[in-house]
Amino acid sequence: MKVTKVGIKESRIPCCGKGYLQRASAEHEGYTGALTDKRITENNNTNTNSREDKLLERILNRENLNNAYKQVKRNKGAHGVDGMEVEHLLHYLKDNGDEFIKLVQDGKYRPNPVRRVEIPKDNGKMRTLGIPTAVDRMLQQAITQVLTPIFEPQFAETSYGFRPKRSTHDALRKCKEYANEGYTYVVDMDLEKFFDTVNQSKMIELLSRTIKDGRVVSLIHKYLIAGAMNKGKYEETELGLVQGGNISPLCSNIMLNELDQELERRGIKFVRYADDMILFAKTKRSAQRMLEHILPFIEGKLRLKVNREKTVVAYIGKIKFLGYGFYPSKDGIKLRVHPKSTSKMKAKIKELTARSNGLGYKQLKIKLKQFIAGWLNYFKLANMKNLLKITDHWLRRRLRMYIWKQWKRVRTRYTMLRKLGKDHHTALKFAYTRKGYWRSANSPILSTTVTDARLKQAGYTTFLEYFKTVKV
Repeated sequence: MKVTKVGIKESRIPCCGKGYLQRASAEHEGYTGALTDKRITENNNTNTNSREDKLLERILNRENLNNAYKQVKRNKGAHGVDGMEVEHLLHYLKDNGDEFIKLVQDGKYRPNPVRRVEIPKDNGKMRTLGIPTAVDRMLQQAITQVLTPIFEPQFAETSYGFRPKRSTHDALRKCKEYANEGYTYVVDMDLEKFFDTVNQSKMIELLSRTIKDGRVVSLIHKYLIAGAMNKGKYEETELGLVQGGNISPLCSNIMLNELDQELERRGIKFVRYADDMILFAKTKRSAQRMLEHILPFIEGKLRLKVNREKTVVAYIGKIKFLGYGFYPSKDGIKLRVHPKSTSKMKAKIKELTARSNGLGYKQLKIKLKQFIAGWLNYFKLANMKNLLKITDHWLRRRLRMYIWKQWKRVRTRYTMLRKLGKDHHTALKFAYTRKGYWRSANSPILSTTVTDARLKQAGYTTFLEYFKTVKV
């Protein structure tokens, strides 16, 4: 298989003993299992010999694989258990692509386990991710590219997560629309550890309803049970979907589409973004009834867990959805930045403006602008001008404190204050101040020298100024 169409310059990759490429062998050091014919027997009526609609051939089509490679290359990401970095993937495919395709076609390819990593969540807990190898990410992406157009027409109109041409903003606009139609009481549904608790037999059953090529269903099943390496130890994955796998978002939508269809059958208005879901009602009592009646379906038919403590029935103004909150006004229900999102934003600003972060002035300006731009583009649907004014006042004080900390020595402070227009006696007095950093940042020492205008002239971005350039 030639993969040179992707237009990336080829280079020889030296073998460095970390599971990287070996030109003399079609079997990568981390792919010993790929050459083992380990057949998987499904619990359902999946026939691995069924080749109806030749879906596997479409997945392994050269153009589709090239597109999958490009996407994996764009996404970058860390290496899997074999140590192969994404930039080495092209070289591996050039040498071993044809044999790799044949293994997949013959049903002899066995995916590698994912590499377990943990990342911190907003609540202080850790989220477990699984990082597939670069080759497995490419094959999963190739599968997803072919299956997405097949399953898309089946999905509900008010499902927005992991779908083409749909976004969090679309989901929030629909929530606002329902609320302004009078559906102001909601069930804020929390599916407990959704990705970790998906029943794989149920998942295969749902896939088999649409996918008639048994080889594809078998391949996906292999990915579901491929296992994980956690701190050097192998762990089986007989339950759940791997958060981090390219195919997991599509599988999650296929599973939760069953819930979407049931809600539509019952005439319940809802908005779902991945596993975040809100059900809408006009009264609190009807919202409570909806929750009581839908719980048996979720836990019985779909075999998922509902977190009873976090799942609440409440007025829409009391909940947080995708980082946003809602509030009533004379013009109806509007969107706002939820206080928890504001706190998280301030925590990030504090991190950026801490002297211990090792950033110089130039890097700080770049990082600050990138963060403010990303944050405002996400929260641009919210009414927040007053919030931004207050935040900017706080941000400028943080910047003055950062600058004052950088002028740590008395001599440096005196020199800089003189440059900023203070006379000898005033500069000397300010330089010897015993006030703390935060207090100094709001005192005449800095508010009359490191002024708002000077901060702007120096290139520091503020929220309100950038917000004027954001299109809603």
